[in-house]
Amino acid sequence: MAEGQRGDRLLGESPAFMEVLELVSQVAPLDKPVLIVGERGTGKELIAARLHYLSRRWDQEYVKMNCAAISESLMETELFGHEQGAFTGAQKSHRGRFERADKGSLFLDELATTSPLVQEKLLRIIEYGEYERVGGNKTLVADVRLIAATNEDLPTLARKGKFREDLLDRLAFDVITLPPLRSRPEDILILAEHFAVKMAMDLGREYFPGFSMSARKVLRSYHWPGNIRELKNAVERSVYRSTDPDHPIDLISLDPFESPYRPTRQGDPAPVVRETSDETAAPSLTPSVPAVDDFPIDFRKSVQDYEVGLIKSALAASQFNQKKTADALGVTYHQLRGYLKKYDLLDSP
Repeated sequence: MAEGQRGDRLLGESPAFMEVLELVSQVAPLDKPVLIVGERGTGKELIAARLHYLSRRWDQEYVKMNCAAISESLMETELFGHEQGAFTGAQKSHRGRFERADKGSLFLDELATTSPLVQEKLLRIIEYGEYERVGGNKTLVADVRLIAATNEDLPTLARKGKFREDLLDRLAFDVITLPPLRSRPEDILILAEHFAVKMAMDLGREYFPGFSMSARKVLRSYHWPGNIRELKNAVERSVYRSTDPDHPIDLISLDPFESPYRPTRQGDPAPVVRETSDETAAPSLTPSVPAVDDFPIDFRKSVQDYEVGLIKSALAASQFNQKKTADALGVTYHQLRGYLKKYDLLDSP
């Protein structure tokens, strides 16, 4: 299949992921438009390719276009083509994506970025299969299965007048909504192992020694706002940065920008790293100061209890995203990990 041509594969065994694959298998044979919705990095392009290659059009053209990567002035000609002399610089006729995808499938990514004019023409070609090249007056016919994707909430945009409701009605014969990686916890280590093995092979290493227990905990507990794409980058970066190819990966490099020398906005001082016991680390939480009658106390235990309570509160406020928790406490991610290990909090939800 196409997703394997670049070494990318649809991997997973979580219930949420298996439901998506089942829906793809059901809708793929139908010559109906499909809308794929999901956060960035969830694999919308791979799902689109699977829809095409499981359809009866699998041996015909599969054409892709990222609408966000094309300027508004060029969008129309890229989709529908243009005739020679249609505008300055049009020295010869140009076949658009619909013409090239005739009898096959066309995948339009980032559909929400298209202009009202383009949306109007998309509506016509979906409904009647007809269009004209820019600068032409001849009606052309295209037999194209349209697959579109977005990370936007199109029904809300339509209600606000920012996306054509009638186009949304035509596109949404069925909608495949991809779960974010945080909703597929069973798949995180499966995907991480896959990316790590491939990166080790690319580096010419004989094998991948695996992840240490602490690294596996980091992979499972991180929120992955960038989803599979972020996981892939983090794993590959961690593998190539490891100095001992025979030792399991112990350090997961989540943030490539993390550095004490990271530049801030011009004129802003670099952030000061503070210990979590500093009252300013979480100004919304005020420590309970013992009254005079409470002394003597166990000073070390009191400080420890306060730090544990502070960390637990920050974890809960950050939905147990350790990177966000570290930011909330004013410490680095690795400092937070040290505190979590110190107080045996790594198994927190």
